[in-house]
Amino acid sequence: MMDVRRMQVLRTVVTSGSVTAAATALGYTPSAISQQVAALEKEAGIALLERVGRGVRPTEAGLLLTEYAGAIGRQVAEAEAALADLRAGRTGRLAVRYFATAGASLVAPAVARLRAEHPGVRVELKLIDPDDPLPAVREGRADLALVVRPRGADPDGVRLLHLLDDTYLAVLPAAHPLADRPDLTLADLADEPWVGSEWPGPCLDAQLEACAEAGFRPRFVVESEDYATAQGFVAAGLGVGLIPRLGLGSTHPDVVVRRFTGPEPRRSIHAAVRGTAPPRPALRTFVRALREAADTSDSRPRRAAPPVAGAMP
Repeated sequence: MMDVRRMQVLRTVVTSGSVTAAATALGYTPSAISQQVAALEKEAGIALLERVGRGVRPTEAGLLLTEYAGAIGRQVAEAEAALADLRAGRTGRLAVRYFATAGASLVAPAVARLRAEHPGVRVELKLIDPDDPLPAVREGRADLALVVRPRGADPDGVRLLHLLDDTYLAVLPAAHPLADRPDLTLADLADEPWVGSEWPGPCLDAQLEACAEAGFRPRFVVESEDYATAQGFVAAGLGVGLIPRLGLGSTHPDVVVRRFTGPEPRRSIHAAVRGTAPPRPALRTFVRALREAADTSDSRPRRAAPPVAGAMP
């Protein structure tokens, strides 16, 4: 294989017209330039230069290699510029996995910030409910994932960046005997039939652990696969339920939403990134925007809702 650096030396000799001029341009001695050209001729198996008076001119093979050397030089320059843009966060791709209730409150403002600060970075969004996105992060198929996990040790190969603790709220039929209370304790719902609103996993675990601390295990009489459906079941009088603040969305007209006093059931939301991921400006911007969105969401007023049908403000 021919040495690319020697091809660039040949190109300088051809474009400057002599070995001496090429040596001056490249900062070498004429002898060193001649040695580089001789080595390239040996690699090519053909003469590349011929003497003309005090100068040299390229042979047909020399012209051919000079043209390729020019093309290679341009491609190397383009590669260096592309790498510089990637390092600076001006280009690239950011693959993000998220779950539905984090989309509007956390992911949307973070994507808007990323597009404003890094318009050349392409964002690839993928909804992952109910799949576990951590393997994709660990294996490098995703750069970041929004996950619900207990606070504590990081999973193998993944770093968890805590964003917020999303509080669960009680959802009751509007005509329920407890509906006129401004707030509740979790134990108030111990004997009630429950409408399930979570897939098996960390979110459901957060509910069950909170109920266990209150001294009971909820009796689920119906399951749903999303919070809107759960509200419909509650509105129909089938039971009571818990819905996280981020998942409340539009409130069904026939339910009331109440906060819990004292310890509140909550789920911890994190941004998961690969533990060995190199620093990237676009990823830093996205995480910073997620944290700001989480702070805004977490600082919403938490006063008790009035004793009428409607959502927590």
